[in-house]
Amino acid sequence: MTQVGEAAGPWAVDRTVDDEGVVEVRGLSKSFGTVRAVDDLSFRVLPGRVTGFLGPNGAGKTTTLRMLLGLVRPTAGSATIGGRLYQDLQRPQRVVGAALEAASFHPGRTARDHLRVYAPQVAVPDTRCDEVLALVGLDQVAHRRVGGFSLGMRQRLGLATTLLGDPRVLVLDEPANGLDPEGIRWLRDLLRHLAREGRTVLVSSHVLSEVQQTVDDVVIIARGRLVHASPLSGLAALTRTGVRVASPDADALRRLADEVWAGRWREVPGRPGALEVDDVDAPAVGRVAFAAGVELHELTPTVVGLEDVFLRLTGTVTA
Repeated sequence: MTQVGEAAGPWAVDRTVDDEGVVEVRGLSKSFGTVRAVDDLSFRVLPGRVTGFLGPNGAGKTTTLRMLLGLVRPTAGSATIGGRLYQDLQRPQRVVGAALEAASFHPGRTARDHLRVYAPQVAVPDTRCDEVLALVGLDQVAHRRVGGFSLGMRQRLGLATTLLGDPRVLVLDEPANGLDPEGIRWLRDLLRHLAREGRTVLVSSHVLSEVQQTVDDVVIIARGRLVHASPLSGLAALTRTGVRVASPDADALRRLADEVWAGRWREVPGRPGALEVDDVDAPAVGRVAFAAGVELHELTPTVVGLEDVFLRLTGTVTA
């Protein structure tokens, strides 16, 4: 388990970071009766980066985000933005833009009028409505009624609503839902643009493949507990390629593995005479085995990719 601490990299406590945009979760827990939805969870999210908050459905992601936004009271611990609880922020909608569930829209209102309803609550002029509509690519349909919008267009309008107050921090729960491939690419570009402006972007998802081209950092939870937190490159370091090899002479194959691939091989459970060897390709294994006179009955390339690592960390598949 990778823990958040004082180590080098984005997870270190960097005193040069603008603290106003730092999201910090410390020892956060939440119980609903006998169910422990979030269990002693700690992590940090830094400005200028897109952080993927990942875990299978039911892992506790939404409950964590609701505690961060003051919608649910923690059983223990804290979740702060810039060192403050959400309810203690003077102008929270100008600090945090959040979308935790599918936004509701009056079907008879235009996209622009929908935003104009919220503009006074955020204390921004109507011109800001036009700015965010352009930002999310809806400026050409600003005067169309929302009732005729596709699900993807509604997702964009919901995102525009979160951006009304020009917030320093964005908290988005499954923002890619309903978007087609072009829309997902647009969302990826927008989130990275917002992070480059120095904003803190926290995006939850239960599918790593949806966000792996978008995020800089990952926080992965399962059953309410932290199982991994690192830059995306730290997760990628857990991937591997190799070969599954089998021989009727199990002892000879193990001796060969000890001699040539020491520390890089392991037995395949339940399959006597079968090994998995990391960081090598099938032709190389075949050449070595042929030269050593070891008969092979299987020589299969293996890949443990990012999605495999994610599934094993979260216990979705057996390691």
